[in-house]
Amino acid sequence: MTQLPVPRATISSIISPEGSLEVLSQHEVNRLKSTSKSGLHDLLRRCALAVLNCGSPTDDSLAIMEAYKDFDIEVLQQDRGIRLKLTNAPAEAFVDGRMIRGIREHLSSILRDIVYVYNEIQHHKRFDLTTGEGTTNAVFHILRKAGTLKPGRDPSLVVCWGGHSISREEYEYTKDVGYHLGLRDLDICTGCGPGAMKGPMKGANVAHAKQRRKDGRYLGISEPGIIAAEAPNPIVNELVVMPDIEKRLEAFVRLGHGIIVFPGGVGTAEEILYLLGILLHPSNHDIPYPLVFTGPADSAEYFQKIDEFLVYTLGEDIRRYYTIITGNPVAVARKMREEIDEIADFRRKHQDAFYYNWRLTIARDFQAPFEPTHEAMRGLALHRQQPTHELAANLRRAFSGIVAGNVKEPGIRAIEAHGPFELTAEPELMQRLDELLTSFVAQGRMKLDGQAYTPCYVLK
Repeated sequence: MTQLPVPRATISSIISPEGSLEVLSQHEVNRLKSTSKSGLHDLLRRCALAVLNCGSPTDDSLAIMEAYKDFDIEVLQQDRGIRLKLTNAPAEAFVDGRMIRGIREHLSSILRDIVYVYNEIQHHKRFDLTTGEGTTNAVFHILRKAGTLKPGRDPSLVVCWGGHSISREEYEYTKDVGYHLGLRDLDICTGCGPGAMKGPMKGANVAHAKQRRKDGRYLGISEPGIIAAEAPNPIVNELVVMPDIEKRLEAFVRLGHGIIVFPGGVGTAEEILYLLGILLHPSNHDIPYPLVFTGPADSAEYFQKIDEFLVYTLGEDIRRYYTIITGNPVAVARKMREEIDEIADFRRKHQDAFYYNWRLTIARDFQAPFEPTHEAMRGLALHRQQPTHELAANLRRAFSGIVAGNVKEPGIRAIEAHGPFELTAEPELMQRLDELLTSFVAQGRMKLDGQAYTPCYVLK
């Protein structure tokens, strides 16, 4: 387990939410205070600490919680609204005793979405989360509540996926790509953490300034487990917290007008399989969706391994859904601009909304929350005697479990208590999966804080 140094300094303070939430009912406040199993206090505390500790180099959420055991957050109900009482918060979140405004905005967004999801989504009869329609509708309402749906804007939102722990060369490349996207009036949406999620936003921010574009969007979509591991980077000016990773991924796909994938590890492979599994569904055969894999020239091997694995598991035809471009940020940006213009024409022709992709069919295998327990991981169907979009769903779940075992507190604790996850697959698929995961390790894509990687899984 990663060990943090003794916290340098802490500050206790009472602050007001920044803009997005000012009034809560007494019932909502009581739930946020409650430390019972059904209460929301622990969830709010873990997410708040990650946001306040956003300058830390570690992404081990368990180590952060242990380093700041005395941290607490309390919601105070007052006549003129609510305030947040912070006890022993990381001092890096403050400047001369005042909290940095962007951090205060992120805290407010987390509070808004936790309250809304619990009261209006998870425990409301109008949303049947056991159905595809109900889940898609819930995702729409969470995004609308957060103000992320922009009906008056033409398609411009590029989702960027990739690793949080990447080389300096790869990070600079993500900035270059973001810069050239920004010069072409494109906006950025990411998982809001460091690395490949931060770089494109930094590049686009500079380009938007050069183009005097004052309404540039830097949208971060996360979920509590990810926020606790990877706090939102400071550039994010719109933050949405989804209740689980499946709804987070659906939000990316329905909001975005195109997706760029940078080098990463198992988390990136999970996202690739999620999108390709959706595009492989027969109902989505003729729906255009720009997808580009890119990185510096030295990252070619990474995409070669991904491409080989995808072709073996999902078939040769899978290559028609993505384009690989390495070492050429301008070509990536030009292709994305051209294809998003085609998306705009397609949606006009079919009278589809620009701000939310209702037309895509997302099967329940990609919507139902997957809890990566040891039993669930052992039970995954990893064989090719099933439709390709179903195999993609099961492979995504396998990678999701590995991500949880790497960086999420519940997954880390489960591995410590019961040993590594066990994955079983048909022999040749197992060999291909082992080669892919081994290549991630060899390329240094499965490690924390520079330490040697200890696998959280075994292949049987």
